[in-house]
Amino acid sequence: MVKRDYYEILSVSRNASGEEIKKSYRQMALKYHPDRNPGNKEAENCFKEASEAYEVLRDSEKRRLYDQFGHDGLKGVGFRGFADFEDIFSSFGDIFDDFFSFGNRGRRGRTYARRGADLRYDLSIGFRDAAFGKEKEIETEKREICETCNGTGVRPGKSKQICPSCGGKGQINHSQGFFTISSTCSRCHGQGEIITHPCKDCKGSGTVLKPKRLKTKIPAGVETGMRLKLMGEGEAGEKGGPPGDLYVVLHVEPDPFFERQGNDVICQIPISFSQAALGDRIEVPTLNGNERITLPSGTQTGQVFTIKGVGIPYLHSRGRGDELVQVIVKTPATLNKRQIKLFEQLSSLEEEEY
Repeated sequence: MVKRDYYEILSVSRNASGEEIKKSYRQMALKYHPDRNPGNKEAENCFKEASEAYEVLRDSEKRRLYDQFGHDGLKGVGFRGFADFEDIFSSFGDIFDDFFSFGNRGRRGRTYARRGADLRYDLSIGFRDAAFGKEKEIETEKREICETCNGTGVRPGKSKQICPSCGGKGQINHSQGFFTISSTCSRCHGQGEIITHPCKDCKGSGTVLKPKRLKTKIPAGVETGMRLKLMGEGEAGEKGGPPGDLYVVLHVEPDPFFERQGNDVICQIPISFSQAALGDRIEVPTLNGNERITLPSGTQTGQVFTIKGVGIPYLHSRGRGDELVQVIVKTPATLNKRQIKLFEQLSSLEEEEY
């Protein structure tokens, strides 16, 4: 079955802001929520379709891949949509908190698992490391499940208590004329339970901040701004939810000799008047060592010579770019007496010729 365009599903433009996308999804989720449309398969499909579109367009990386490559671009990040409603509620539980009673579906005892937050790490790497790849070790901090309370937030030997404000329902009912409106309990935040004896190590949060060393393999051919995704190395999830991911953002340091242009490298080599006029065979540095190139007689300043296949490797592919060598004819700043005499003779010959 051909998938519909995500922007069309949410009825937003391709340059819509994150807030516009979220607002549109909330409206559609409210309209097609399964508790509002029991047994309506069409509504269920619309709900799942809108949730999948929101999951992609709310994430800057997934959205970039989708904008550039369409649905096929998401295969590389392992996105296959949602398996069921539980999967959706786990990811977007906060989206439904402001809905009426159907939004929490009898919230007591139902603590939505939430995926942990993604983290970012900025990593500076050398020019040659970016060209040929390298394994790097990084040290970061992230929140992990508290081992003392196993993530419950409760002091060992104690337990959570039923919220006295909502009686464990997670909802507070407000009567307005003929209508009764339910809202999330502000004391227990819809959980139906409160912690009266928080864990001393995590202070009731269920997670603690810990340093962690990680190794990441940088592939050959990366550029500044590219991101490496370390799955499961983000913040710990809530209520049994999966951890987030860690995105390593690369910053390639400049090289004093080479400049990158796509997969080609560019460099400048100074040559003398005599080399330019008579020609020569010179050694040129490359990323793999020195190579010899031939300068023909009459070489002009700014002329470019190409050394094939010694540039930057193609990312996730075979082959490499080229090296573009631009020669610059260097004018001597000082001349000795013999050089002055020779240049004067050359000048006389040039006057006779022209």
